[in-house]
Amino acid sequence: MNWLEVSLTVNGELAESVADVFARFAPNGVMTEQGVKFLDEEDEGTATGPITVRAYLEVNEKLEETRQKLEESLFYLGMIQPLPTPVYKQIADQNWMEAWKQHYKPILIGQRLLILPAWLESPEPKRIPIKIDPGMAFGTGTHPTTQLCLELMELSTDNCPLTTVIDVGCGSGILSIAALKLGATKVLGVDIDIESVKNSRENADTNGVGEELLLGQGSVTEVLSGSFQFKSAPLVVANILAPIIIRLFDAGLADLVEPDGEIILSGILAHQAENVIEAAQAKGLKRSDQRQMGDWVAISLKK
Repeated sequence: MNWLEVSLTVNGELAESVADVFARFAPNGVMTEQGVKFLDEEDEGTATGPITVRAYLEVNEKLEETRQKLEESLFYLGMIQPLPTPVYKQIADQNWMEAWKQHYKPILIGQRLLILPAWLESPEPKRIPIKIDPGMAFGTGTHPTTQLCLELMELSTDNCPLTTVIDVGCGSGILSIAALKLGATKVLGVDIDIESVKNSRENADTNGVGEELLLGQGSVTEVLSGSFQFKSAPLVVANILAPIIIRLFDAGLADLVEPDGEIILSGILAHQAENVIEAAQAKGLKRSDQRQMGDWVAISLKK
């Protein structure tokens, strides 16, 4: 089956009206796209600029009739406020899921780890596979922050066997799962986003991880208050934005680390590293290792 894509680029005021018109003729729904700007270092992306509204019309014997009715509807809408001319594009149907999957390949991490898309068999049977669905929450293994964090975690286990671990801002659960596969007996993963907690559990199930992974909604305050099974651990990991890490130190992040323990921090841009280190040192932590990939830095500190 082939499709005819129709699109209009309009301002935010008109986008909803155009989407309503398109929805009458596109049984599979309507898509909108908009640019993104970053207001500050903590901004995850703020929508800005014009909006492109897209819909897909089925190419069949009724296509011309459908197209004519759609353009009539746009004409009447344009009498209220002028509209640009719609743009049409032929789209050949394909297995979108399979095409999407082709972009994701296994990723070798350090000496022992392997990030593996959930649908693939491991090409490196001697490595420890961590199966992740790339369609889920942040932390799929493709980003330098995750890879750097995993490298430092592996090095940490080389020096000292893991017992318990706390993963602050667990995202997809990739670091929690890795900790267990590297030998931890129990891991606590927390995130303020309940969807991330759910995704972590789904990824844990994919990896055959069960009750040894404790998951819950919350952050440093909730862990320290005793909301979970343990309040501290020999290893703490946090792959989140640098300004948030600094704020979490004021909330007691360093208190999660047991004496002689270690914390691994990632999600830090190179120019932010010194500020993070200063905040950590003020809480009695000392830098032991630092890795960089592109613009991103991960730091290991000891208590």
